[in-house]
Amino acid sequence: MALSFLQNVWWLLVLIGVMILVHEAGHFWAARAFDVKVEVFSFGFGPRLFGFRRGETDYRFSAILFGGYVKMAGEQLGDPEADDPRSVLRKPRWQRLIIAAAGPLMNVLLAIAVLTGMYMVKYEKVVDEGGALVGHVMPNSPAAKAGILPGDKIVRLNGKDNPDWDEIISAEISGADRHLTLTVERAGHQIPLSVTPVFDEKEGLGSAGWEGQNEIQVGGVTPGMPAAEAGLRKGDILARINNVPIHSRFTLPEMIRTSGGREVTLDYIRDGAHQTATLKPVYKNPDGTARWMIGVESSVKLNIQSLKLSFPDALHESLVQNGRNAYMIVGFLQGIVQRRMSAKNLSGPIGIAQYAKQAADEGTGPFLALMSVVSLNLAIFNLLPIPILDGGVIVTLLVEMIMGRDLSLRVKEAMLRIGFVFLMMLVVFVIYNDIAKRFTPGLLLPSVRISSLLR
Repeated sequence: MALSFLQNVWWLLVLIGVMILVHEAGHFWAARAFDVKVEVFSFGFGPRLFGFRRGETDYRFSAILFGGYVKMAGEQLGDPEADDPRSVLRKPRWQRLIIAAAGPLMNVLLAIAVLTGMYMVKYEKVVDEGGALVGHVMPNSPAAKAGILPGDKIVRLNGKDNPDWDEIISAEISGADRHLTLTVERAGHQIPLSVTPVFDEKEGLGSAGWEGQNEIQVGGVTPGMPAAEAGLRKGDILARINNVPIHSRFTLPEMIRTSGGREVTLDYIRDGAHQTATLKPVYKNPDGTARWMIGVESSVKLNIQSLKLSFPDALHESLVQNGRNAYMIVGFLQGIVQRRMSAKNLSGPIGIAQYAKQAADEGTGPFLALMSVVSLNLAIFNLLPIPILDGGVIVTLLVEMIMGRDLSLRVKEAMLRIGFVFLMMLVVFVIYNDIAKRFTPGLLLPSVRISSLLR
């Protein structure tokens, strides 16, 4: 337990450490470019632990390592150095705006650079020549109520032709209570439809109740259960159950649950040979939900092509993926503001530490992919128009540029107090979320769920 905790902390520091250094380096370099005196470059907040001084800047590690800051001369209200020609408040507003924006910009560039580098080493592309085919529609789901059927091909989504499942899922999970207009192709005919995803309380995201058409294999077999006794093995391709094609992870368990304990005929493929097994489900209660089971875990077998992309191609794919991630993050935050999504899905340091450890265990690629998403999250969050954040500073400067004068000291102090209180409340809230999720399995970061969803 203690070792697991220390590993979580270590990988959190590695992940967040890179984010902080890159973010604060953006502010630092922009400030230096405009000849602003930088007094402190700190990794962490609070009392100084150790560091070194180079020139006029104290480079330090501080006691609270979750965060960091760059202290510039004259930036604090009432700072005695405000009249120094090299203080930040003596610089033109457009220069201060660039300094404020440089931190989030560096996080965006980091997200792009990480994926670009990854894709130049290894880019995994799902080969899907059939398009966005629907493999399963859950009963009474929004997709079912809209008239979508297994086998339909989604050829248009919100005005975009030939979307892939990544785009469809991104629109779905950030689109709770929002209409998605789509066109499906069925039996040679194109049918316009509208689907309104609902808010999924368990996962905290929008859900339409559909899944893409995939090749399904046996992901695991429970010893002593009917599937194991019938000889099924991990890796067997599941073809049909009672002559119903299996194109989704949900088809097999749903057919078993509704079997009433009657024997089922399962067709599967092993080493290219078709085989058939007859199984009689048993009634079990392994996780608090009693149901008919055969002891098979279904998983998706994706046709993945591994490539090494050239720099231009890797950069293009990185921009596309980061664009999708940004769309999802902004859509999620917008959903919270509009009360279509739940803020309970936000994660704090404990949750991020767990994801960092999990990604590190899976390998360098997953960890770097998580780093890219977290960096993009940090950039977008910092650009929110909240006092004390970079976005609040940018909005304040834009207002002052329009007004042609500074806001009063009293207004700025009030804004900073409000921003600080909001930020502290948010920190407490996300830490509470992290603790609550330990007792509520299934709540995930949107970015994490995206990586685990099907095509």
